[in-house]
Amino acid sequence: MIKLIHRLWRLSSDRRFSIVPVLLVCPLWLLLPDSASAHGSPPPSLQGVPVPATPGLLDGRQPIVTDKQAAILLGKALFWDVNVGSDGMACGSCHFHAGADRRVKNQLTTGSFHEGAVTATTFESTASGGAGGPNYVLNSADFPMHQLADPNDKSSSVLFTTDDVVGSAGVFSRSFQAVHKRGDGNDECNSTDDPVFHQGGLNTRRIAPRNAPTVINAAFNFRNFWDGRANNVFNGVSPFGPRDKKAGVWVVQEDGSVAKQRLRLENASLASQALGPPLNDIEMSCAQRAFPEVGRKLLKRRPLEQQEIHPQDSVLGDLRHTSGQGLDTTYAALIKQAFDRRYWSGNGDFGKADAAPYSQMEANFSLFFGVALQLYQQTLISDATPFDTPRDEAGIPTGLNARQKRGLTVFLNAHCALCHKGPTLSSAAHPDVYSVPSDTGLLLVNRKTLKGAESGSGVAFAVMDEGFANTSVSPYEHDPGIGGKDPFGNPLSYTEQYMQTLLGESGAMVDGVNIKACAMEVPFAMDYSSSDLVDDRFGKQGCSERDIYAQTPTAEVLRAELAKPDQGRALAAIAGAFKVPSLRNVELTGPYMHNGSMKSLEEVVDFYNRGGNFANQAHFGTLVFPQGFSQADKGDLVAFLKALTDERVRWERAPFDHPALSVPHGQTEKPALDNPAQAADRFLPVPAVGKAGRDPGQGPLKPFQAFLR
Repeated sequence: MIKLIHRLWRLSSDRRFSIVPVLLVCPLWLLLPDSASAHGSPPPSLQGVPVPATPGLLDGRQPIVTDKQAAILLGKALFWDVNVGSDGMACGSCHFHAGADRRVKNQLTTGSFHEGAVTATTFESTASGGAGGPNYVLNSADFPMHQLADPNDKSSSVLFTTDDVVGSAGVFSRSFQAVHKRGDGNDECNSTDDPVFHQGGLNTRRIAPRNAPTVINAAFNFRNFWDGRANNVFNGVSPFGPRDKKAGVWVVQEDGSVAKQRLRLENASLASQALGPPLNDIEMSCAQRAFPEVGRKLLKRRPLEQQEIHPQDSVLGDLRHTSGQGLDTTYAALIKQAFDRRYWSGNGDFGKADAAPYSQMEANFSLFFGVALQLYQQTLISDATPFDTPRDEAGIPTGLNARQKRGLTVFLNAHCALCHKGPTLSSAAHPDVYSVPSDTGLLLVNRKTLKGAESGSGVAFAVMDEGFANTSVSPYEHDPGIGGKDPFGNPLSYTEQYMQTLLGESGAMVDGVNIKACAMEVPFAMDYSSSDLVDDRFGKQGCSERDIYAQTPTAEVLRAELAKPDQGRALAAIAGAFKVPSLRNVELTGPYMHNGSMKSLEEVVDFYNRGGNFANQAHFGTLVFPQGFSQADKGDLVAFLKALTDERVRWERAPFDHPALSVPHGQTEKPALDNPAQAADRFLPVPAVGKAGRDPGQGPLKPFQAFLR
């Protein structure tokens, strides 16, 4: 029954099958079924929805993982272990509170993506009049970080604005020298003067340039990170999938020899994402550290050897060391148990660190790390909220109270469910999660109505990456989002790759995705003349009765359109576009937006009520426009959003339990005892929690705003 409900909902909401001519004269919501006098049906429950499978990981003739539970245990240990970082930062250090980061001290960073601006490397004062900068303690009056005389009118006088960002504190500025094989697990690194993050003559911890999103339910995302750079295809070595031409893992062959082979694991964006922070010299690592060095440090160690594990930990409890700290095993033993021996049993020289060659297990440590973290995070599924209760005849969850039901109606009427759609409440999920699989393949690039007649400038269509939108939180110049580049100079955006391909640039489609013009909401054939078009170079397989739309502009026509103001009919809405986040547990995952600029759900609702903060070229004007909410509407909408909280997450019950963690939370004014160039750390203790969750004395997790002065 659950599968039938999901299939029926997908059929009703799948825009690939909508009638395009109708779209040109009416809003999309008019095509959706009516429910509770709202525009569209409520998204379905997440219960029973499978995480997209990764072919070849656990199945096939030679699966990579031979013991899934051992791999999950390995992943949980690695996620929470402070020894993974160069100086005490774990993955969990930025994802310890409902999968996100609720710290309030030393969390500000400059607008480093704001290229060419003085403020890209300098801090500004805060809205409350504070100095801001390193070691600053955020307070309630600092939010929102774009303040207007009338919060309901984005054209009203600007009282305060900044390109500074609330990110997450990471590591000190240091360069890697060697790992510690024993001792506290901190790497041997040399301090370097930090021109931005310092307090007097002492370095402070550096801050990531974007807000840390929750890892809960991230398993459903097609791509991860705010800008989508964590590729859907895992290459075993880096976040960039097939873009990284040098990536490969070492594999023992049938004759006993070992060869380096390219790896392509699909639907493995979480594994791709996992490889970013451990080598990032802002988040977790001294500069120039390599992944085999992380393996060299960890393999002979006991996992979590410095951290308390609750005796009732849902995953780690059975292997808990008698001391109560760490596990009674080693990382090497867990890898041997979890992974096929062809990835770790070979002999030979697998690259060098100083004079000592890496072992195969060290050389392949990035593979083990990425896969294990993915499998662990795939257990962090939050699907037990009031929104996931059985539905009544109108499709309304029976677990919602009267106010939450009114808020759901506001949510639907405001078109929120067109971006926050499907069971994850995010269009950045794998398309098969929220739509019926199509013969045309995955709809990863779409052409939509970007701006309607209400904008005052006529109707505009735009090509965009599905699941990424510019909602004008900040000017697009502040941060390009998915409009940026990877380290190899390639566009992160599928849209930009696609447009370059249509212009005749060979090899532009570095991600190899197959884009069909006939599947788009507004095909090119709707507003280009027949003489402007050629047959779709990606073919028309699966287009069926829509094969008349399997056409794209000629390179000459497209080039002429791109030269027009606002890109003419070739408008690409990618600059300043960011991943559409899930709304599940949103009550607990503040601060909000990619720049952490809003402290509360009330501020978020005000933002959408006024239709954004700015008037960006790529602003998604058909969905983010002034709503005219009443105060009652706003309160009801916030009440509905709070109904998306899973009580297991609020109380950290299994699978959301975890080991103890000491999270850096600002610095003192004195130098550290072990490094006179650095300010001494203060720490936020995160206690170990078992499968039964937090005890009454600890109380439940609270919203971000509760920790502000």
